[in-house]
Amino acid sequence: MLSKGIGLFPTEPVGAMCDYVRLCEDLGYDNVWFGDSQNIWRESSVVMGAAAVGTERIVFGTGVTNAVTRHRSLLASTWATLAEYTGGRAVLGIGTGDSSLRTMGLKPLKLAELEEAIAELRALFRGGEVTEATSGADYHLNYLDGPIEVPIYIAASAPKILQLSGRIADGVIVLVGTAPHFIEAALERIEAGAKESGRTLDDLRIVLWTPTAIHEDSREARDLVRAHVSRVVIRPLPAPVEPHLQEAVDRIRSSYDYYHHMDTEASHADLVPDELVDLFALAGTPAECEKRLSQIKGLGVDQVSIVPFVRPGQSKESTIRAFADIASRI
Repeated sequence: MLSKGIGLFPTEPVGAMCDYVRLCEDLGYDNVWFGDSQNIWRESSVVMGAAAVGTERIVFGTGVTNAVTRHRSLLASTWATLAEYTGGRAVLGIGTGDSSLRTMGLKPLKLAELEEAIAELRALFRGGEVTEATSGADYHLNYLDGPIEVPIYIAASAPKILQLSGRIADGVIVLVGTAPHFIEAALERIEAGAKESGRTLDDLRIVLWTPTAIHEDSREARDLVRAHVSRVVIRPLPAPVEPHLQEAVDRIRSSYDYYHHMDTEASHADLVPDELVDLFALAGTPAECEKRLSQIKGLGVDQVSIVPFVRPGQSKESTIRAFADIASRI
């Protein structure tokens, strides 16, 4: 059985996010990944801390944070504290930086910089010292009694970062769509990276991150995920799309508005044709979504983590319940 995860963006008040987490734990979800983009969503660390209260099993992570707006000392301290409070139910999901940076005109990290940041975070989690790049001073987490285990997952879609993830990460949050050939292409790059460090795919945990809308009206479901699909295709992909679809991708890339990042009402959503939706999302009737999930099973993915989309003001509860029901039959 595929593991179940959920990506939640803090678009609603903290209390509502806590209710979703409790529901997910009750329904057997294994992980909850919180979006981290301080200019467009509520503060992820506050939401995670509040949502962890009263939970017993579900694992908390970011989907995902970065090492630019979050200084490495802050990241290390946040995750050490969350791991301590939850009894080790904490996973640090990190990437090069996306809307959290671009909404301020900042550039994502280069891959070598991301690799350096991860090495420093691991050193801090071990109780070691690292050197602050600007001041040259050494620092450490003074309150640790000993090394702590915080797995680090890299969010990846482009070939180079997929390969880097395979080489250095504990897990990979893969954002490449739901079509089997894209997933297989991504896993090939991850496996190539794993071999560079003497590992195999079995040594990593693979999370497939997918925009999701489950609705009896297929058209409505597809409309709900178009904005997130546009976010997927603005990044380089591990396999090419058909030429006529590439034209649509180019239009999306030229008009993407990061202040409407993953907003169902965003204007760039209108540029996404159904063919791209079917390649890059889990959207449709329950039967259609079950068929696609069945195709994903067996490809080498450990977890499918849905990002539920609904109309503004609507609750995500029905989608959370529907996916849990479908996944129980796969």
